[in-house]
Amino acid sequence: MLKTSVALFVLLAPLAFAGAAQAAMGPHAGDCAEGSGKNGMLVKIVGLKSHEGFVRVQSYGGDPAGWFEKGAYLERVDVPPAAHTIEVCLPVPKPGLYAVSVRHSRGGAFSMNDGAGFSGNPNMSLMDAMFKRKPPAGEVQVKVSGVAHVSVTMNYVEGGQLRPIASSGVTETK
Repeated sequence: MLKTSVALFVLLAPLAFAGAAQAAMGPHAGDCAEGSGKNGMLVKIVGLKSHEGFVRVQSYGGDPAGWFEKGAYLERVDVPPAAHTIEVCLPVPKPGLYAVSVRHSRGGAFSMNDGAGFSGNPNMSLMDAMFKRKPPAGEVQVKVSGVAHVSVTMNYVEGGQLRPIASSGVTETK
C-alpha cells in the first residue's frame, strides 16, 4: 500500500504544481498581487535564450510619440533571467495607455547578440533593430486599469533575422 501511495504521489505531484503561478520578480512584485488595488502591468517575458546577464524591463506612458526614447521611461526594472519565462511587475501612476520594452543583455553590456521585445509583440526586422526604429504606438499600447497582463515574446538575431528562438515554442511574434 505504501509503495502504491508513493508511486501515485510521484506521478501526480508534477500535475499539482504545473498550474502554480510563477512569482513576479522585481522590487514592485507586490503591486501586481491580486487585491493590491494598484495600477500596473504584470509582464510575462517568454522565450529568454539563456540565464546569463540581466533582463531590463521598461514602461512608457504619456505621449506615444515619446515612447521608447532614451531616458523617457516611467519605470525601469533589471532582473536576472532566472528561467526561459519570467514575470516582472511594473507599476504605473494611473489608468491609461502604456507600452513596455524588454531587453535581455546576455553579456552585461547591450549588443546585437542580445534579445529584445515589446508589448503587443510587433513584427520587427533586423533592419528595424539596426536603425533603432520604434514600433507603431497602436501595435504596442496596453490599456491599464488595475493590473494588466502583458505577454512579451523575446526576439534574437538568428540566421540573419530577428525572431523568437526555436525553443520558446513560439513560431510567430503576433
